[in-house]
Amino acid sequence: MTAFEIEPGRLFVGGQWREAADGARTEVVDPSRGRVVTTVAEAGPADVDAAVRAAREAFDSGRWSGLSGRERGRILHRVAELIRENADELAHLESLDVGKPITLCHAVDVTNAANDYEHYAALAFALDGSTRDTPLNALAYTKREPLGVVAAITPFNFPLILAGSKLAPALAAGNTVVHKPADETPLSALYMAGLLQRAGVPDGVVNVVTGTGPVAGEALLRHAGVDKIAFTGSTAVGRHAASVAGENLKPVTMELGGNAAHIVFEDADLEKAVGAVIKGFVFNTGQFCMGGPRLLVARPVYSTLLNILADAVPGVPLGDPRLPETVVGPMAGEKHLHKVEEYVDLARKEGARIVCGGERLDLDGGYYYKPTVIADLANDSRVIQEEIFGPVLTVQPFDTEDEAVELANSTPYGLASGVQTGNLARAHRIADRLQAGIVWVNDWAMLDPNVPFGGVKDSGFGREYGPEGLAAYTRTKSVVVSLD
Repeated sequence: MTAFEIEPGRLFVGGQWREAADGARTEVVDPSRGRVVTTVAEAGPADVDAAVRAAREAFDSGRWSGLSGRERGRILHRVAELIRENADELAHLESLDVGKPITLCHAVDVTNAANDYEHYAALAFALDGSTRDTPLNALAYTKREPLGVVAAITPFNFPLILAGSKLAPALAAGNTVVHKPADETPLSALYMAGLLQRAGVPDGVVNVVTGTGPVAGEALLRHAGVDKIAFTGSTAVGRHAASVAGENLKPVTMELGGNAAHIVFEDADLEKAVGAVIKGFVFNTGQFCMGGPRLLVARPVYSTLLNILADAVPGVPLGDPRLPETVVGPMAGEKHLHKVEEYVDLARKEGARIVCGGERLDLDGGYYYKPTVIADLANDSRVIQEEIFGPVLTVQPFDTEDEAVELANSTPYGLASGVQTGNLARAHRIADRLQAGIVWVNDWAMLDPNVPFGGVKDSGFGREYGPEGLAAYTRTKSVVVSLD
């Protein structure tokens, strides 16, 4: 199958494939070549309404929520099996749609998506409540119930994984879902709709509406038939989504922007630290909300580490994502490329030193930018304080633990952080002080479906993954039975 044989996509509503009510379609572009590869239906308010109604009917009928957790778990386990059986197709779609290196699509995106469904399949078996001791002459117990219709709105950078991190727990808990993927990267969401149906998920339980945020996304956020909003995306859009949810008193989880600090102390193993630092800022071409774009280095090893980065970063394989040796692919779209260029230009204007990179790579008409390391910027620079979302690393020195923590916590974000040190007591001490939902020590991006992640401050609230991720899609009901 070549990059130009992708079938045109349609909406998936009530178990049926259909065109948008007004016939609108939008183009899907391969970012490695800047070419249109297919089109998908562009949902409008009428299509969103149809999807929510289908999800509501499926929920109210009990054909999913009425199943036991064990029965739902068996079906979700079959979803995981189908993801693995169709790994080549899913990896191809994700690489084509986002520009991800095909090797990483297999090793990271497809693998983690399968693990998500497998993990929540197991948790669905154990979804229960508890009895509560009281002085009443009564039996008191709690039940965990599904919320109803979930609006899952996912971003462009990890379409497959971040859809799974929402759909898997939502379904395990017995909810139904309307999924609105990013308008730029809808292909794996549509493919997954077919796999979910094949696995035995009943019609109407999962619906997929492709389209733009201002139209389809907004209609979904405001629909009265939605019971919960699960959103991953930018902080700016997340603020709006949370405000709409607040107006309608709907529970939300918000996984938003990040600008993580990666702290390297003088007692760190520099060889291992450099590997983690590079992975932290070039993984997924820097389009990773839990990436590590801010490097803080103890002054005694600051110059040494900069020199190592200057030698090592240009050697990271950058190019065609379909080649197995490629580590860094293109940006996911032209607007993302321009945003990175603007930040690097701003750094130059502020007198920064471009240690390496700092320019785009012209290749096949794609949206490539060379991994870039920047030094000598003031901490209040926008380049340091704002989320660039590209393969750009800023490097700052520090002299004390207190200064390192102060710098790390100095941005509005708090999604992830990292510490490189050979001192175990220091690792725990610093981790306790970092304002972040997850802290990695002596590596980066160690993620597993059993370990929750999420943000503080402008990085959002609520947690995905782990039992906490499942709890976010349930509500607790208390039952008190008189024994008189």
